[in-house]
Formats: sequence, C-alpha cells, structure tokens
Amino acid sequence: MPKSMLKKIENISNKAEYNDYKKIVDEINHVKFDSLNKEKLLYKSIELKMKVSQGVCIDEIMIQAFALVKEAIRIALGFEAYDEQIIAGIAMHRGRLIEMQTGEGKTIAAVFPAYLNALSGLGCHILTFNDYLAARDAVWMGPIYEMLGLRVGFVQDNMKMQDKQKAYLCDVTYITAKVAGFDYLRDSICYEENECIQRPFNFVIVDEADSIIIDEAKIPLVIAAGGYQNDNTLSSTMDIIKGLKPKIHYDKDEYERNAFLTEIGLNLVEAQLCCDNLYSDENIKLLNEVHNTLYAEVILKKDIDYIVRDDKIEMVDEFTGRIAENRHWPDEIQEALEAKEKLEFKSKGRIMNQITLQSFIMLYKKVAGMTATAMDSAEEISEFYGLEVFVIPSHVPCNRIDYPDVIFTHKEAKYKALINEITSVHATGQPILIGNSSVLESDYMALKLKKLGIECQVLNAKNDELEAEIIEQAGVIGAVTVSTNMAGRGADIKLGGTKCESKDKVIALGGLYVIGTNRYESKRIDKQLRGRAGRQGDVGMFRFFISLEDDLIKKYGIDKIIPAYIRPKNQEEPIDDPRIARKINQVQRIIQGQNSDLRRALWKYSSLLERHRLQVYHRRLEILEDIDPLNVLENENQKLYEKLNTLFGEKCINKLEKQVALYNIDESFANYLAEVVIIQEGINLNIIGGKNPFRELQRETNLCFNTLQQDILENILMDFTNMELSESGLSSLRERIEPPTSTWTYLVKDNAIMDSLSSILTGSLGGGSVRIATFAGAPIVSIIRFIKKSSISIKNKFK
Repeated sequence: MPKSMLKKIENISNKAEYNDYKKIVDEINHVKFDSLNKEKLLYKSIELKMKVSQGVCIDEIMIQAFALVKEAIRIALGFEAYDEQIIAGIAMHRGRLIEMQTGEGKTIAAVFPAYLNALSGLGCHILTFNDYLAARDAVWMGPIYEMLGLRVGFVQDNMKMQDKQKAYLCDVTYITAKVAGFDYLRDSICYEENECIQRPFNFVIVDEADSIIIDEAKIPLVIAAGGYQNDNTLSSTMDIIKGLKPKIHYDKDEYERNAFLTEIGLNLVEAQLCCDNLYSDENIKLLNEVHNTLYAEVILKKDIDYIVRDDKIEMVDEFTGRIAENRHWPDEIQEALEAKEKLEFKSKGRIMNQITLQSFIMLYKKVAGMTATAMDSAEEISEFYGLEVFVIPSHVPCNRIDYPDVIFTHKEAKYKALINEITSVHATGQPILIGNSSVLESDYMALKLKKLGIECQVLNAKNDELEAEIIEQAGVIGAVTVSTNMAGRGADIKLGGTKCESKDKVIALGGLYVIGTNRYESKRIDKQLRGRAGRQGDVGMFRFFISLEDDLIKKYGIDKIIPAYIRPKNQEEPIDDPRIARKINQVQRIIQGQNSDLRRALWKYSSLLERHRLQVYHRRLEILEDIDPLNVLENENQKLYEKLNTLFGEKCINKLEKQVALYNIDESFANYLAEVVIIQEGINLNIIGGKNPFRELQRETNLCFNTLQQDILENILMDFTNMELSESGLSSLRERIEPPTSTWTYLVKDNAIMDSLSSILTGSLGGGSVRIATFAGAPIVSIIRFIKKSSISIKNKFK
C-alpha cells in the first residue's frame, strides 16, 4: 500500500480515536466534584479503591476517577486541567504512547492514568529521564495524589536501600529508567527475600519515551562484582599506536566508525610488539589490545565522545550531549581510553547479570508513554513494544516560525554568519538558545561570543548539575544560552523568565530564537530542539545553520552524493540551491532507516539472551521465595542428604542448600555471560567461514545455555560431596558461598556484536566497540592477510 494511503488511513484512525476520547472527556467534565471539600474528595477516592479491591474493573470507574483527579489538580495546584491533557491521560490508560508538544503539560496528563491504575494497590512507575526530574515531578504532583489518599515517592540513584524500598512500596513512584533497571539487577542476585527492594512490576508510564525506548533501548545495564587490576601491556601498546600515521599505518571506514591497520601498519605493530603473527591464537589478547587502543586513539574524540573530569573518563551521550552518568564503554575500550589519557587504570569486575532497557520495560504488565517526538519512530515503537502512537493536538495553536536551513559550503563561513546573526539579534534583547552537537562545539561558540563581549550561559556535559537554573533564565531579555542538544532536558523555557516579568517585551521581539548549528542523525532530535521555541502558543522562531563540512555530512558522505555540477566551490554566502537541502534531508532519512534496521537486528539477538536470562531469573526467584526449592542433594544423593541432616539438622541443611543453589546459579550465569562475549567476538570468523552469523550465534548461545543448566546441578552436588563433614567444614562452605561484598552498576555503550551486526544485517558499516570487528571495515588486502596468517586457527574454529 502506498505511504500516502497509509498516512491517510492513520489520520482517519487517529481522528476517530480522538472523537471517542472527546466524548469521554465531556462525561468527565459533567461530573461535578467542586462542591466537595478535601475530606469528601478523599472519602470518594477511598470508595473507588474499595470497588477495585472487590473486583470492579478500573475501566468502569475511569470517568469518576479522572473527575476526582481534575478537581484535586484545581485545589492543589490552583488551575484547571484542560481537555487535551485529559485526552492524553485516557490514551495512556489505554496503553498508548502519546505525542504531546513541549509545554503542553505532559507531567499533569500522566497523573490521570497513574492515579487510576494505582488504585489496584499494585503500584505505578513513572520513568523519567534523570534524577532531577524524578524528584521534581514527585514533589510537584505529590499533593494531588496525597489529597486522594495515595502515597507518592521518588527514587534517586544515591539513596540508601531502605529508602528506595519505601519509595517502591508507594502507590506511585517517580524514578529514572536506568535506576529502576539497576535496582532490578541488584534484586536478581539477592540471597534473602527481605533484601529485595522492588515488587512485581505493574503499570509504567515512560516520559521522554522515544529517547528511553528507542535511542537508549539497546544499551545493556550491567551489575558487576569482584575485580582485578590490568597489567602494564596496555600502556605500552597505546604508546605504539600513538606513533602510527594516518593513511600510512591505519585508515578509517567510509563512515569513520571503525579504524583498521594497513598492511604497512600491521607489519610495524608486529615488529614493535616482537610478535611474528598478531592473528595467531596465542596472541589474541594482544590483537584485542591493538584494536581497542587504535579505536580509542583514532575514533573516540575528547570533548566530543568523552570528557576527563576528576581523573575519570566520563562518556558524553551521543543524543543529549550531556554526561551519560554511570555508563562505560566495554571494559577493554574504557581501559584503552584511560591509557590514552594516561589515567590510573580502574579495577574492572566480573559481570553478574545484565538486561537492556528495552527488555526491562517489557517486564511491566502494562506500558504507556509520552513524548514530544514519536511519530517519526511510530513503526518501530509498534513493532518492539506493541505501543500505538497517538497524537494530541495542541491546546493553543503553535505560533513558532520555522525558517528554512541556511547551508554553507564550509564551517568557517557558517560560524562567521552564525556569529553575525547572534550579535545582531542579541543587540535587540531577544533571548537566544543555540543548540550544538558536542561539548567541544558549545565551548567554542561560548568562547567566540565572550570575545565579542556577549555574555552567555553554557549548558553542556561539564556543568550538567546547573542545567535547571540555566534553563529557567534562558527566556529573559538579553539571554544567550549555548547548549548541547535539548533531548531529555525536561524543562520548558518560559518567556520573560520563571515569573514572566518581561514576557510582553520578549513577545514583542519575536519570542525565543532557537538556532541549531548541526543537523542530527535523527529527525526526532532536530524536532526536540525546535520544540523549545513556541511553547503553549507563544511566539518564537527556529533556524538551522549548517555546512557541508559538518560532522553528519562528512561522517555519512553526504557531500559525495551531491553532484559536482550543483555543488559550489567554497563561498562566504549561503547556498541557495534547494537540491542540496533535499539531498541532506534524503540522507538523514537513510541514516534513520539504517539505525532502525540495526536496532531491529540487535533486538532479534538480544531477545534470545533475554529468554535465557528470564528462565534463570524465574527459577532463581522460585528458590529464593521457597516456592519450588531445587532439592538437588535430596534427589541426587539421598544417602549424603540424610547423613548431613543427622549431623547438622534438616532445617540447617535445607537453608544451606538454598544458599548453595543461589550461589551456583549466579556463578554459572556469570560464566555464561562471559562465554557469550567470546561467542559474539567470533562473529566475524563465522562470516569468513561462510556461515550464517545469526544462526551460528543462536546455535552456540543455546549450547552455552544448556551447559549452564548442567553446570548448576553438578556444582551444587560437588559443593556438598567435597564438604568436610564437620562444623569447620560447614563454616568453610558458608564463607565460600557468601554473596559479593561489593557490587557496582553501569551501562555499556555498545556490545561486541554491534559492529558486525550493523555490517551484516543493515548493509552499513557499524560503529561502537571494536574488539575483532576490524574485518567489517578493512580493505580486502587486510582480510586476505588475516586468512593467510590464521588459516590454521580458522580451520580449528570451523571443524
């Protein structure tokens, strides 16, 4: 079916659904609770809660529940919720992901479905983008819930476990997706039921939904324990890599996502490492070190991909340009960066468990979401989560003026025009927000402006904690704010400042002027920046200043697909040929499609791992909660079981067997995860061996999981058969199977499979961690060299 026809059907469907919701809103508005005082409102809410506890479906009480919330909002916050917010609430209750423009009141809209679904007593989570928003929204919305007899709480990353447990037991809990996921992983390795801080997941509303469930969905959340120090070879390997010359010793793929050694470079590195064959089995550690240090040195850029703060490498989020808290590259890449920046190596640990954000969100019984930008990813959202996107019309029509892009041949001309534009607009007093693509660029812009005597506030990864205060003042007369992109900032810029003192003056000047200095890989990110102007019907304006030398253009070779006869030579004036603008839009759509295909491929593979993880998790939970003990000793060695019962008592041995089972499940699963990494690293060897890579991954991972299950049983029996039958032997076993004394959590930017899947399954050359992904981007001479030098290894791999 043609896209135009699909769009037409979609619009008709959306309109019909909207009309249905509008009728429900009319019924809600006819319910009059304004004559009730606070005590009577609370009594009415308790009455609804009683009905739900007696088996009444929450859909049957939705109209009264929403009317109660509307009245509570009026009393607690002093304003009326408008129809569009109530419609958004109805849609979310029905499991929709709503698209609602910036400043239209998503935070208020979420209270309606949160209250209704929390009446069951099973809890509701509202997943926010950061800790600041979780605390802010819980405090702001708290009086509404409390007036209706519900408990509201929020969870922060640095909270004590007892405080987190209390917050999770609240009827409505505000929390970031990452912190909720990390707490789930901690619970998954608990040895005592009362140590678990979360209860079963019920209903979730995902704020900034596209950022969380699309942009960050593939990122694994990890819990690690133990650790060991790296040896000194990495530093010496990095010193060798730093001496290599581009184009001579190494090159990059066409998208500049991977780096690889040339024939000359490989010979030089082997000579300096005193290694005859870098690709032989005994040199696999060195091979990985070379690849990882080359990637860290050549591909990852300081103040663009990461910053160094307090002697630590801190990753910069590629979508928000802010510090990605608690996130690492895979260990080998992280350590290579530490070697590059000559920092002390941090202790790395053993991964005990992991889950992607995508899989974590799917654990909830019912999912809804809200964002300002969803339609561009509607198909993907539906495919991955079964969520349909529903667009909420603006309460007040948008008055923002969106100017066409201003395109220059080179960066120097762009920045010159940009500075001139800012200077002339600033002279009028109109507030300006400048969205940049990196920390480096935002610092550069701020320095340029300050040299001209234009004071500006900088909002980027280096001062993330001040962002709320900076945003609050971005709409005042004369304000100039330089920022990395605004995705997930979670705050609206009010004209005239927080109290709107000078709002009329700002309106007369044209409102907030938002300037983008780069196009992004995703149109959604562009729209998030654009949406900062023109909130709630305010006037505003938006414009992109871009050049054919910008990172997006160079990275994906857009300039190469622009025919020579329409591409002008370097000039100071903007390019006025509309064909070039169309080419840029075309390639942005292609990039979005490639990234979508990559996420689809990763989902296919991560689903396999998630099925294995869930099997282990549910079996472990049955043992932890004494629902279905494993009883390996009793079933497999009855004689030893009876002997141990006689010596130490049945209660003691049953408890000990439970602990031994939990310990061995955790140990075996950690071994499984480590083995899966090795399987992933071998994906390129499968390509060279002529095998279907995904089928091989699936086959080998299933074999690995079968081994895991057998290992658990055998290791439990071994622990008991090897135990000395005495009090000291009992104590010794108890000490050995104690849970980890310390754990830590982090996110992994990419996993080892990322690059290879991107090249195999999307037809593009992937980015991310390198490991053994050199072949995806290497010239044919390197692949031939590899095959010649490691033919014996390959033969063994594919027996």
